[in-house]
Amino acid sequence: MLETLNNWIISANDWIWTYLLIILLILIGLYFTFKSRFVQFRYFGEMFRLLGQGVSNGKGKNSVSSFQAFCIATASRVGTGNLAGVATAVALGGSGAVFWMWVLALIGSASAFVESTLAQIYKEKGERSFIGGPAFYIGKGLKKKGLALLFAFIIIITFGLVFNSVQANTIAIAFHEIYGTGQLGPAIILTFFTLITIFGGIHRIARVAGIIVPFMAIAYILVALFILFNHMTAIPALIGHIFSNAFGIEQVVGGGLGATIMQGVRRGLFSNEAGMGSAPNAAATATVSHPVKQGLIQALSVFTDTIVICSCTAFIILLSDLPLDGTLKGIQLTQAAVGHEIGPFGAQFIAFCILLFAFSSIIGNYSYCETNLFFISRHPAGLQIYRIAVGGMVFFGSVAGLDIVWNLADLFMALMTLINLIALIFLGHLALKALKNYNDQKRRGIKSPVFKASDIPEIEDQLSEWK
Repeated sequence: MLETLNNWIISANDWIWTYLLIILLILIGLYFTFKSRFVQFRYFGEMFRLLGQGVSNGKGKNSVSSFQAFCIATASRVGTGNLAGVATAVALGGSGAVFWMWVLALIGSASAFVESTLAQIYKEKGERSFIGGPAFYIGKGLKKKGLALLFAFIIIITFGLVFNSVQANTIAIAFHEIYGTGQLGPAIILTFFTLITIFGGIHRIARVAGIIVPFMAIAYILVALFILFNHMTAIPALIGHIFSNAFGIEQVVGGGLGATIMQGVRRGLFSNEAGMGSAPNAAATATVSHPVKQGLIQALSVFTDTIVICSCTAFIILLSDLPLDGTLKGIQLTQAAVGHEIGPFGAQFIAFCILLFAFSSIIGNYSYCETNLFFISRHPAGLQIYRIAVGGMVFFGSVAGLDIVWNLADLFMALMTLINLIALIFLGHLALKALKNYNDQKRRGIKSPVFKASDIPEIEDQLSEWK
């Protein structure tokens, strides 16, 4: 009976993600792209400028800088999916899947901008930093407290408990396969570092993410650049193959074009999480003078995740010329590709990347849930109990696996995404008004625009932190 239920959940996930949510995410992303007049392209340089400012600004005792908020969101986005998920997309969909990952990232950046700007608009003051996210803008903006509570409950269970156990399981398996270690040792170590990080609250998470994310991204990119440099003459042909495979006659005739597009689309969306309602929880914590600033920075996080990190994995695999026949898949394909290019050190390097990527996702995922736990109840005992539960699930995930729980989490995430998309449809115009206000101030020569609640009169009474 359990196997039958698991198969039903898998089928439901495939139908919901393939025929409902992916279509909605694409359409809503395109809508905000056009309504914002391609904000993700027009303000690309501004994103980097704001991120640079955030490195040094807003580091007070009770504040989180925009750079730290960027790192927290990127920590959650950049996980094992960037190594294993991309490999699966390329193995099943061919090189053309990479093109469709790029397209979805560029489209999804607009949705990421809107949801993160909304999170800033509706943020509230917490004990040690600002807090906010979809639960807050659903509860205050849509005035649907029940729906907001449902969203908060789902993300607390899915991201903080189940998905964190998946990340922990990936770390334990990777080290077992490479070093032959038992899973108990890594489980104890990982659980210990998880607990000492999350018990330090959002500020410790922000500091740890601010160190790990730049380090792991730079290390992985440097290895990718080394491999690309060694295959420099093959890169033009590779780019051409990616584009031709994305639209190729061969794929149309063989019936593979749909698989190519779907693999790229699905893996891109699962990786960058644009529109899903997770990253806005981190975006709301930042101390900025205008909501649009953090919206732009979080749009850059989508670019970093997919266009940069995911592309590194895809290029390494495609340049290795390993057979994409299903013999190797997931993380094994990535490990084999890196090992093929840089020798036996490659497998150990990927294990190290998995450790950093997955651990950063664990603490990033937890930070989302702490915000939503505060939305439900601000009783300190509940927070401490939840932190222990997160540590327990990290330990459990390191030593055991339960497919039905993980598949059920995918179903919960689908419901969470649907709730967030409904909110974006009804509240997205407010983010666009904030963008117009930001543009108007920039045109008047104001280098650092400042937002006030009165700038959006129809919701002025809801914006206590912007008075």
